[in-house]
Amino acid sequence: MADARNDARDDAGGAHPGRSWVVNDRIDLTGRTALVTGAASGIGASIARALAAAGAKVHAVDRDEQGLDALARSAGVATIAADLADLDALAGLPTDVDILVNNAGIQHVSPIEDFPLERFDLILDLMLVSPFRLIRQSLPHMYDRGWGRVVNISSVHGLRASAFKAAYVTAKHGLEGLSKVVALEGGPHGVTSTCINPAYVRTPLVERQITDQARTHGIPEAEVVEKVMLAPVAVRRLVEPDEVAALTLFLCGPASASVNGTSFSMDGGWTAH
Repeated sequence: MADARNDARDDAGGAHPGRSWVVNDRIDLTGRTALVTGAASGIGASIARALAAAGAKVHAVDRDEQGLDALARSAGVATIAADLADLDALAGLPTDVDILVNNAGIQHVSPIEDFPLERFDLILDLMLVSPFRLIRQSLPHMYDRGWGRVVNISSVHGLRASAFKAAYVTAKHGLEGLSKVVALEGGPHGVTSTCINPAYVRTPLVERQITDQARTHGIPEAEVVEKVMLAPVAVRRLVEPDEVAALTLFLCGPASASVNGTSFSMDGGWTAH
């Protein structure tokens, strides 16, 4: 990964669009071990790269082996191929981690009366039960070290509901509550827990939603981003994965030691309504 420390700002202090501003030489995670789920692409891959660039030993977990191979080549992280919806597989993941980033997620868009029951269960297993189990098995190590960071990649849908997304909204609202409980229990042990709540991020997950949204709302795919995805926001653009990674890196650094039990909206003003 190219060194982006001096590329993030122009002479006037503005950000260069499209460039990475993730690396921050004031955040040194040397000696820390991180586990990042859903890391083969999108937000998870950006977070894995950011943490690795800051010196952490990163375990990147995903079921997409091809994406993991590409990440390993580009960022030098360790990779683990696993389906996180298979709850039995979680016991085989590393537990001696100082940083846990729960990011893995999927989406299904459908009216409640037509929502497949098996899809609802799958989404909750992947996006709520799996984070709980990973937190549960990681906390003893964090407590022993007297330091830990749990960063949950939630969503604006953890704070606001949208029609046709019953499982996703339910999982993200549950993740918000779980994160707060971890914050209360972990704080005395030097462990913090936070949520990041982006609006639509430029990821493969969002790209796959466009067809579903077009079908559900009865509009052409070309209109989905503008009329559905960006309709509630003031900053009318998709969030970039590196923006989420930059905030994650901050939450794992020394300046965030007192940041605990809270949620960070990165939604272009969606929740300002």
